[in-house]
Amino acid sequence: MNFKVAVRRKDRLIRDRRKDVYIDQIILKEPAICSKCNAVYSNGRWTWKISKQAVTKTTCPACRRISDNYPAGYVEIKGKFYLLHSTDILNLINNVERLEKTERPLERIISISESNDKTVITTTGIHIARRIGEALSRSYQGNYNFQYADGEKSIRVFWERDK
Repeated sequence: MNFKVAVRRKDRLIRDRRKDVYIDQIILKEPAICSKCNAVYSNGRWTWKISKQAVTKTTCPACRRISDNYPAGYVEIKGKFYLLHSTDILNLINNVERLEKTERPLERIISISESNDKTVITTTGIHIARRIGEALSRSYQGNYNFQYADGEKSIRVFWERDK
């Protein structure tokens, strides 16, 4: 008799599932409206659609991230090309934000900080940070890469072009 016994390895590392504290862990009474930006939580998602029903006042995850200054995305822009074309590049970034924010109210730019050698853009979501990097790469080429961290709850995007 030949019996096959399933043996599981017990020396595996078990990864903790990290929860994003800015994603609502409690069930909101729908419809709910953000008291800061007027985004509406309805049917399980945040939208800009106006609700005519009685609504619950709350603060959306994006407004909480902005007030706590706790970004989910970082976009780092470097290079001589950026210094020469910073106005055009910042216009492109603002256009990406405007398009992203119309469909997804939780994807916003928190801040744009400029220093001598680089500019860092912080965002409320990981998707807008990646889309900014993709738009820069598509429009101006250059070196583009990104790294997810903390169980994909945050992202760092790097874009650089010298010539």
